[in-house]
Amino acid sequence: MFFKQLATREASLSYFFGCAGHGVAVAVDVVAGDEDWFIEEAGKAGVEIRYVIDTHVHADHYSGGRALAQRVGAPYCLHESDQGVVRFPFEPLHDGQRLELGNVKIDVLHTPGHTPDSVCLLVTDARRGEAPWFVITGDTLFVGAVGRPDLAGQEAEMAGVLYDSLHTRLLTLPDELEIFPGHQAGSACGAGLSGKPSSTIGFERRWNEALALDRAAFIAQLTASIPPRPTGMDRIIAANIAA
Repeated sequence: MFFKQLATREASLSYFFGCAGHGVAVAVDVVAGDEDWFIEEAGKAGVEIRYVIDTHVHADHYSGGRALAQRVGAPYCLHESDQGVVRFPFEPLHDGQRLELGNVKIDVLHTPGHTPDSVCLLVTDARRGEAPWFVITGDTLFVGAVGRPDLAGQEAEMAGVLYDSLHTRLLTLPDELEIFPGHQAGSACGAGLSGKPSSTIGFERRWNEALALDRAAFIAQLTASIPPRPTGMDRIIAANIAA
């Protein structure tokens, strides 16, 4: 398995990984303007980009996912709940779905809360073992923080949904599992993000203060500490769902 993390604009983190032996790869959370980087990296690795995935419809940056998918002839993937929301065809992902990339297996976890369509990607490298190796957490779980719950409105309700996603989906995973989030310090998609671009479930369980709160306290804290909305958010979302 090969794995690359790309730090890009708006403190975003994008991912490119796959199975070199079978020549297949996936691009995750591509930022507009970075499409050439993914194509160049695919050429260096001698792989075909088989899927392009956005973990949710982004509100803080323009997505390059659909443009990259069109350029390489791959499906552009979003969670199935975006059907009727975005104004173009895409390949819908559903909870529990497995994507096969040679020895690399990707299990889709629907983890709403930051947005209704948020997904995390649980990744296994069969060459290393049967247990998952890492999870790409999008804007659901950051290093030292969690996603903001207000972008879709109904802040308290969405904060409760986020609590449930964290505690029933991510925190049930093994402590040693690595996490790779969608943003690091400087992002407007959460409060108190670390500048470290990765962590583990166990470390976050121990040191991420939001994860130690009960449901009521979690909702109260998140709704009391919402950062300013991303600059140009409405314009960015409109562009990311436009035909």
